[in-house]
Amino acid sequence: MTAPLMPGFTPFDIEVAPGLRIHGVRAGDGPPVLLLHGHPQTHATWHAVAPRLVAAGYSVVAADLRGYGDSSRPKGGENHVAYSKRAMAADQVAVMRALGHKRFAVVGHDRGGRVAHRMALDHPEAVQRLALLDIAPTATMYALTNRDFATRYFWWFFLIQPAPLPERLIEADPEFYLRHHLAGQSRTPGVPREELVQEYLRCYRQPGAVHAICEDYRAAATIDLEHDAADAGRRVEAPLLALWGAKGVVGELYDVLETWRDKATNVRGRALPCGHALQEERPGEVAEALIGFLGEDRDSRVNG
Repeated sequence: MTAPLMPGFTPFDIEVAPGLRIHGVRAGDGPPVLLLHGHPQTHATWHAVAPRLVAAGYSVVAADLRGYGDSSRPKGGENHVAYSKRAMAADQVAVMRALGHKRFAVVGHDRGGRVAHRMALDHPEAVQRLALLDIAPTATMYALTNRDFATRYFWWFFLIQPAPLPERLIEADPEFYLRHHLAGQSRTPGVPREELVQEYLRCYRQPGAVHAICEDYRAAATIDLEHDAADAGRRVEAPLLALWGAKGVVGELYDVLETWRDKATNVRGRALPCGHALQEERPGEVAEALIGFLGEDRDSRVNG
């Protein structure tokens, strides 16, 4: 369904567990890079970044998280375990292995960044480099919650309410909710463009989509915090690049680099002049930053 948005990319559907399928697209040759989207986007959010990475010589995979886009929507299970970032990370590692990539870089925005963070902890043998776009650690953000954050990120507290309250309210007018959410996060006029909005809306309207999204957020407020607490003494060893929007909530409320230096041993990054959706608002600058960061491995091989 995203062919017009990502020409030159080949779609795939990979069964990562019985009855659980992950959808995505791929293109290019060279070192592998996995791109993970956030809410309420799909892999199509990378439409302007992914081709630049391919042109720079990378094998690019952009996948829909479970529950999103055209991937499967399993039942949440006890304590929302099916939407834990641990389960969602395992999906994507299985996808990359199925495509022949045992070790790769991962770039995650929003929810995809939280999946990538968990992946780096659970699968350090697989994650070579880690780039996180416009997030601070989940546990940190919940621990520092105040009225400003709760007001500006109200869905962190709305979507976690017991089913079916948020589902019923959103499904009464999903287009209104989706457009309101997208408009509130971008600080760039015309972003996202209507073609992207329609793709996100197509996926939002699929049966079970809103429930799956709520389960993702419910997991973040329960089982994901349990996993984070169990790993409180561990740090990500892979090099970590943090990028964030200077005009967004995360950039305005947190010292982003310091939050990640609590969680990883090798952290660098910077703000871009935009809102939350960096890859849509400033795709050229995001691609340039990623190519420089990812290229450090190539440089070390050449110089070593």
